[in-house]
Amino acid sequence: MSSIADLRKSYERAELNENASHANPLHQFEQWLNEAINAKIPEPNAMTLATVASNLRPSTRVVLIKGIDTRGIVWYTNYHSRKGHELAGNPFAALQFHWVELERVVRIEGRVEKISPEESDAYFNSRPLDSRIGAWASPQSEVIEGRSVLLGNAAKYAAQFMLNPPRPPHWGGFRLMPDTFEFWQGRKSRLHDRLRYTSDVDGDWVRERLAP
Repeated sequence: MSSIADLRKSYERAELNENASHANPLHQFEQWLNEAINAKIPEPNAMTLATVASNLRPSTRVVLIKGIDTRGIVWYTNYHSRKGHELAGNPFAALQFHWVELERVVRIEGRVEKISPEESDAYFNSRPLDSRIGAWASPQSEVIEGRSVLLGNAAKYAAQFMLNPPRPPHWGGFRLMPDTFEFWQGRKSRLHDRLRYTSDVDGDWVRERLAP
């Protein structure tokens, strides 16, 4: 079996330079996300979410981006989950998108807030019925005795709510309001392109190139 230390790849698909990139990082991110979708990459909207607990231990998990606009990036979850508790105590987080096939990474950092109940209701009601029941059935991040607990809960709530389960009060959206973006494009000889955008005191974006 080959050693993982010997695994290597030469990145040669594209380049990223200041002249060809957008001045606004949100537009650059939307362009790259659309290119990932159009390239039919599996789960192009999957992102790693990093949070920090009160004991300063970081944790990560993969979630799905479900909205983006000038206010920020939105995903949905159980507010009683580990990430929900950690964001309640420390409302700052980092996101990372890794589009392997395009040799691209995007890192985004910022403050997080809950979205409005109306926005959460609208998205919840657009979900498939099984997913809406699942939001009730899973006490996310809690220890359970076995899968039978989930199946039993799902059956109970399906019988209770039938075709119209309401949004659970403990389930909804978070929005990360970015103050930092970094775009990474793999390049040959490990001389990768890295552009970082940071928000200044006036809310304008400052673009800088970082050494790989």
